[in-house]
Amino acid sequence: MRKGMGVAVLCVVLAGCALLPRQQGAWIDPAMAVQLAAAAGPGRGVDGVFALNVRAIGEEGGRLFLGSQPDYRDPRNLSVAVDPQARLALAERLQADPKTVLKGKPVLVRGTARMVRIDFTDGQGQPSGKYYYQTHVRVSDVAQIQLR
Repeated sequence: MRKGMGVAVLCVVLAGCALLPRQQGAWIDPAMAVQLAAAAGPGRGVDGVFALNVRAIGEEGGRLFLGSQPDYRDPRNLSVAVDPQARLALAERLQADPKTVLKGKPVLVRGTARMVRIDFTDGQGQPSGKYYYQTHVRVSDVAQIQLR
């Protein structure tokens, strides 16, 4: 009976550990961020400090996107969405365009990783009914992001 109880306790402890982020220091890597955000579900997220190497950079609507994978559609990608005001402040802090400075660089980003629904649109720009999810960390304050 005692042995069975010990095994049960060990299983519960190990199962709980599987839900905790792997940490390098206090950082969460992109793969774990994507997994944790997916486990939290749409509309929720996971708070933390995320460490990534910027492998892709894009922009849309004044926002700057930093990607952990070369293809932003890759399900393993963690996208850092830098709001326009934070982007301007980041450019000022770096004394250069973040698109040129950050490509290939390791960064730390403090925030919440969330699943964001991306809708496909038809020829008129209307949602087609098809969609997928990306994992984003939104940066609204330049203090959230730093070079490693």
